[in-house]
Amino acid sequence: MKEITREDILEALHDVIDPELGYNIVDLGLVYGVTVDGGRVQVVMTMTTPGCPATDYIREGTYERLLAIEGVEDVDVEVVWSPPWDPSMMSEEAKAYFGFA
Repeated sequence: MKEITREDILEALHDVIDPELGYNIVDLGLVYGVTVDGGRVQVVMTMTTPGCPATDYIREGTYERLLAIEGVEDVDVEVVWSPPWDPSMMSEEAKAYFGFA
């Protein structure tokens, strides 16, 4: 079985789309950290605002997408509010897409 890497996790998380913005959570800068320990994966992430109505949707999408990776046995998704998200955290591609470039 192939060893799961942080890069594998980030690649998979590109499939998780913020339904309000229509863009993936990685390029939006919502993923603050990824830890892989064998078949266990921890993701520390945030939302664009603390009252984001899509929080549960995005958290569950992250969880389900990562469990679909062969070899992932356990996923912990932690949503944090510090540091607060702001548009400067987006990738250059996302900034250009939203007109921030």
